[in-house]
Amino acid sequence: MREPLFLAPIFKEKIWGGEQLKTKFDYDIPSQHTGECWAISAHENGSSIVKNGELKGKTLKEVWEKHRDYFGNSHQSQFPLLTKILDASDDLSVQVHPDDHYAEIHEGELGKTECWYILDAEPGAKIIYGHHAQTKEQLKEMIDNQKWDELLNEVEVHPGDFFYVPSGTIHGIGKGTLILETQQSSDTTYRVYDYNRKDSKGHLRELHLQDALNVVTVPHKVPLFSTTEKRIRKNSVSTLIETSFFNIYKWDINGELSLHAMAPYTLVSVIDGAGELECHGEKYPLIKGEHFILPVDITTWTLRGRMTCIASTPGKENRK
Repeated sequence: MREPLFLAPIFKEKIWGGEQLKTKFDYDIPSQHTGECWAISAHENGSSIVKNGELKGKTLKEVWEKHRDYFGNSHQSQFPLLTKILDASDDLSVQVHPDDHYAEIHEGELGKTECWYILDAEPGAKIIYGHHAQTKEQLKEMIDNQKWDELLNEVEVHPGDFFYVPSGTIHGIGKGTLILETQQSSDTTYRVYDYNRKDSKGHLRELHLQDALNVVTVPHKVPLFSTTEKRIRKNSVSTLIETSFFNIYKWDINGELSLHAMAPYTLVSVIDGAGELECHGEKYPLIKGEHFILPVDITTWTLRGRMTCIASTPGKENRK
């Protein structure tokens, strides 16, 4: 029987990063400007490493390519999802991501639809979520004339908030937020505005205005989705969203909870607390900041302890 795949993250230093990945999750981060933890990733720009079992030491990218049986023998050319934790010690750029069609033609990779679970937020912290332009011409005029206050839609955020960010959505994560992000496995971002920041060499960071104008949704459309919660004794199982790209769940464990698979494989991140996982009669300790994949033949499992997990599965279009 296959074991769960416990994964060691990859860390990315960013101009807007900080130290919360150390202080909140006790990760060994590379610097005081660490912005991203690529927790479950098989992307070529940073692949997680298996920490246990017969595949110990292999990257998730290698496992996907050579051990497809772990994932129900999926025919997808690449592992479809990427789980990150983002520490926004400063504002991220205002940006937009392409859909699959545009990204494949222009970047040679998947598009980037994503979602955010707010882990923590300073009082008054905000995100940029959408814009107020009604036509592409108006959008370009407002960008060209730096009318950011008129153009951009700001939303105040709080711990526990959840946002769906389809490709084509202008967005920006604001200073003072800590976010768990589930996204398509893509590293393509088109910057629209970056607060006139300069890089370590004193140069303004590159913008990608033409690509951004090509892919942005105008007018902005607020995506509609429903979140449901089911109480099981003292535990809670929430479905945050179900899409063709991914399905996202939140498990609040307060004692013991048994679950069953709803897809060929399941990605899990422990975002708070501690406990244990039991499957196939084996027990595995879990702490805050642990990330793992339950492969295809782990169809039932039990979680014990006091902890909160965010889980994801590939959407229907990503199971073929």
